[in-house]
Amino acid sequence: MADAVLFEFLHTEMVAELWTPDPDPGSGGQKTCPSVLESMGFRVGQALGERLPRDTPAFREELDVLKFLCKDLWVAVFQKQMDGLRTNHQGTYVLQDNSFPLLVPMASGLQYLEEAPKFLAFTCGLLCGALHTLGFQSLVTASVAALPACKFQVVIQKP
Repeated sequence: MADAVLFEFLHTEMVAELWTPDPDPGSGGQKTCPSVLESMGFRVGQALGERLPRDTPAFREELDVLKFLCKDLWVAVFQKQMDGLRTNHQGTYVLQDNSFPLLVPMASGLQYLEEAPKFLAFTCGLLCGALHTLGFQSLVTASVAALPACKFQVVIQKP
């Protein structure tokens, strides 16, 4: 339990640091750096993608890899499994988490809905990095319709 609290605190501090008001008033007032958070998540995802499936036989299909992400990777990072996985069988997958741990603290009101996407950039990178290590190039995007639920859309890019 302590690890989850430490991870949540670290993640919150990373987001706060990268979304601090910009001191230059002519630049729009916010410095948004989702690419930095995504890059950090990508590297963590690569490491987890190397470490977690050591005892697992090689994945043969995309769906097997996505199931691995929804179960094993999600449990390793968030201590729970993903709530849903849907596919169109053409390389697009939607991963649903109805109670995403990094969004639970802000689920008390609708005023936080606008702020929620910046808390998903790291996780998008995490998924993309794990997929990269497992041999799949992908594009991962996230959306939030109601807190604390979120969806991650994973598009596997064909070579």
